[in-house]
Amino acid sequence: MGDRYDFTHFRTELRDNGILWVTFDRPERRNAINPEMHDEIAPLFRRIAADREVRAVVVTGAGEKAFCVGADFSGMQENLDGAGYEDGFPELMHGSVAVVQSQLAVPQPMIAVINGDALGLGATIALFCDITLMVDGARIGDPHVHAGLVAGDGGTVLWPLLMGLNRGKEFLMTGDLMTAEEAWQYGLVNHVYPREELLPAAEKLAARIAGGPAIAIQFNKRLANADLVDRVNRVLDASLAMEALTFGTADHREAVRAFLDKRAPNFGK
Repeated sequence: MGDRYDFTHFRTELRDNGILWVTFDRPERRNAINPEMHDEIAPLFRRIAADREVRAVVVTGAGEKAFCVGADFSGMQENLDGAGYEDGFPELMHGSVAVVQSQLAVPQPMIAVINGDALGLGATIALFCDITLMVDGARIGDPHVHAGLVAGDGGTVLWPLLMGLNRGKEFLMTGDLMTAEEAWQYGLVNHVYPREELLPAAEKLAARIAGGPAIAIQFNKRLANADLVDRVNRVLDASLAMEALTFGTADHREAVRAFLDKRAPNFGK
């Protein structure tokens, strides 16, 4: 069938019954998001929203190791050296806001098929989907704090909302990862499957939803997401501004040095 939208870092395939499969496509980097990939996310969601042939969306990752492990750390030292972050980090307030708002503006139902680890922004994109299926053995979490950063790109909105305030704060403060079974118990994901059952279950669910009354389904999504959209509108700008501040901290610089040196960071020293 060919690629529907012809992005560089995402494969898009429109299958039977108007089901669009979207795949993060950097398996050699565990589908980590580099700047070029990040720039494609909001345009991708806008294309989906405008595509009247799409009745349901399935989002997954290439390979079996990861759905998406968030930002690609390989470029962070260059950013600290001045090659990537300039003028107060304005890209966080433009590109990152656009990623969240464009995903929430997709009217079609979205199913996340978490086929491997989902971390940071990868976890955020998965959890902003409407239904989440996760493979047994994968992990999910938001380890921004391990890099000395605020979880500004949606984590501070989603985790307390989905898990309850205090439990959500615990995971944001520790950056701990949870197993698929824990994620299901905490209400983060809808279903957990063995790997051999994951894609058949996703295909069956997507076909069922795509075969339903599209307008009623989309309006149900819109109404159910009203509180989420309101929370994003109230919190996202502030959370990204605070993340921008943490990019300039000694703790973040130490986290990057420790990552490159393959050692544990020594914060607060």
